[in-house]
Amino acid sequence: MNTFGLIGYKLGHSFSAKYFANKFTTLNLENHEYVNFELDNINDFPNIFKNDKNICGLNCTIPYKQDVMQFLDEIDSEAAAVGAVNTIKTIQKGDKLILKGYNTDIVGFNNSLTPMLDSCHKKALILGTGGASKAIKHVLERLGIEFVSASIENNLEDNEVRYSDISNNLIKKHTIIINATPLGTFPKVDACPDIPYGAITVNHVMFDLVYNPEITLFLQKGINKGAKTKNGLEMLHGQAEAAWQIWND
Repeated sequence: MNTFGLIGYKLGHSFSAKYFANKFTTLNLENHEYVNFELDNINDFPNIFKNDKNICGLNCTIPYKQDVMQFLDEIDSEAAAVGAVNTIKTIQKGDKLILKGYNTDIVGFNNSLTPMLDSCHKKALILGTGGASKAIKHVLERLGIEFVSASIENNLEDNEVRYSDISNNLIKKHTIIINATPLGTFPKVDACPDIPYGAITVNHVMFDLVYNPEITLFLQKGINKGAKTKNGLEMLHGQAEAAWQIWND
């Protein structure tokens, strides 16, 4: 049996397990399985390979996209630049199992966002500073788009602001707004980032990494203002297909 899986914390509503189970069925891959590996602590990660010798590849989700890197033998250059890994490939070299990390959020986000952009989209506001935001920053830098990030931390890094400092003027200048927080995820669908939505215009693009529900409160507030909106499902499909290609390369 060729085993693939997902590592994370509290994976009951995982996208990946259903996606790859359907993929295996469609491709008639009866000797493939996808398993959720719920880890209470990232230090339990090595035990996955002690208990299952047939693991071919893993996806990694929050909160372990950064912490898992310490256990990997090799890290792809883009993943290293981002500082986060969401895909792990197992490579057998003689008697040694090599674990190599990649970040397919990069291609997933890039391919989902870029069709929405036009000449007025020069600056972005990223809501959140966690692991999910790292691939976003990497893509924006590659596209030549300036950005600031909204943080809840006491000590701000460069290009970070507090939510309380997000003014109407800042919203008007930053015509790309990306929710990289879990706010609004089912079942807490009445939550959304605290920003001045009244300043959003028809020129804004609002991208939510959350995909369940399909239209979050964050996106609905953008729709009400005529903004272009998209949830994270297309990005998830893109990163999953990129992971599948890495595992089979």
